[in-house]
Amino acid sequence: MGKTALIVLGVIVLIVLIIGGIAFGSYNTLVTKQQAVKSQWSMVENQMQRRADLIPNIVGTVKGVAGLEERVFTKIAEARTNLLSTMQNPASTTEDKIAADNKLNQSLRDGGLLGTGGRFLSIAENYPQLKSNESFLKLQDELAGTENRLATARRDYTLAAQDYNTTRSRFPTVLIAGLLGFKDQPYFQADEGAKQAPKVDFGK
Repeated sequence: MGKTALIVLGVIVLIVLIIGGIAFGSYNTLVTKQQAVKSQWSMVENQMQRRADLIPNIVGTVKGVAGLEERVFTKIAEARTNLLSTMQNPASTTEDKIAADNKLNQSLRDGGLLGTGGRFLSIAENYPQLKSNESFLKLQDELAGTENRLATARRDYTLAAQDYNTTRSRFPTVLIAGLLGFKDQPYFQADEGAKQAPKVDFGK
């Protein structure tokens, strides 16, 4: 083998090693960031579950004192059941779970159990007697604390997803991601109901 052939072979080997190193590094980076996204999402799900567990208690207390229309509580119960079944379904995607969570948020707002900007239990403004109900006040604090933790978990998840998606979109990582099936992660978007004051008809 001539000297020129050896040089060409050496260059080819060097190029292959460089490409392999880049691919290996990109893969490891994607895996690390993907695991960070999954870890943050598990925190979101934990708080979703905690809130779902609290809802029957808070609804029961409010229902007994305020005597709201049955359809309000039926809507909340249906949205809660939908969220839990979506979370427990192995085939559900992250997008499915986010949509189910947004639906529950809207149902809570419609029932006066969630106010704009995280202001909880606006129903208490219409039923002052709730403010002196010990069970209600305790549940209100628990629900408010859970919602605050859920908001933090959502934010941390979105930051992790953004970091992962940004890395995935960069060249040459985007090539590796496409070949190995690394997909973009969805973001949490504020649902439309969060931008509007809740409209609850207490007169019916």
